[in-house]
Amino acid sequence: MNTQAQYKELSDVELVRMYLQTHNDSHFNALYRRYAAKVYGKCYSILKDTELAHDAVQDIFIKVMTSIAGFGEKSQFSTWLYSITYNYCIDSVRKKKKEKTMFAEDIERAPDVADEEVPDEYLMEMDVKYLKRVLEELPEGDKLVLLMKYQDDMSIKEIADIVNKTESATKMKIKRAKQKAFEIFEKLYKNER
Repeated sequence: MNTQAQYKELSDVELVRMYLQTHNDSHFNALYRRYAAKVYGKCYSILKDTELAHDAVQDIFIKVMTSIAGFGEKSQFSTWLYSITYNYCIDSVRKKKKEKTMFAEDIERAPDVADEEVPDEYLMEMDVKYLKRVLEELPEGDKLVLLMKYQDDMSIKEIADIVNKTESATKMKIKRAKQKAFEIFEKLYKNER
């Protein structure tokens, strides 16, 4: 019987393999304890509601438990788990938002002027109070890829795995999201600078 201290020394992949071989709940519970707080944090940052985030964590780990055999070790367990979390939360937001605000639709239909790439420094140096508002105005998918890239410091490959796109398409999505963020900032704060 493994103790919690012994579980801490095991990798995620080892825990997954042990769970798949034995279906011993203590192996899965070790993964749950390792990641539940991180999953909750991601859910809360997307759903903006404590109760919804707690419910989401439970639903996500039920989904993980029922689909863990499909993990396949093609990526890190944490990336696979983040992918499930991301997709669950995006689906929840889409169900909740039946129609977008006019402002978001205007930005969505804005002509693609992403020929000139917005430098990373532009977002990194933006005042926090402006950045928070700009992120709130971005479409959810754009906001999340920017957060994965700049807040979570994920690689393009990891983001591509999560959003289920090629690396090239993911780079373009990030580029366009940065452009939209720039356009929103200009629209909201051009008179304040």
